[in-house]
Amino acid sequence: MEQPTIIKELINQGDITQAIAILERHLADDDSVIQKEEVYYLLGNAYRKTGNWKQALDHYQHAIDINPDSPATHARKMVIDILEFYHKDMYNQ
Repeated sequence: MEQPTIIKELINQGDITQAIAILERHLADDDSVIQKEEVYYLLGNAYRKTGNWKQALDHYQHAIDINPDSPATHARKMVIDILEFYHKDMYNQ
């Protein structure tokens, strides 16, 4: 199965559909070479790139539940900050 660097590259190149499909396979595979925490974190990144904020937050939270020191903690806070900014901005229209 694919290594995290390949999946990160797919996400960076915008091939989100393929990255999500690969990550979902890793999630279903108990023998995955990638830790579940990292799979959830990468899924969060992929969904964030598509603008699917709920899925991004949900996957980041799964990673945080596994490891509170996960980079998903910072990513989740960043998404919440973005959403709070957008909502405040809408009030100013």
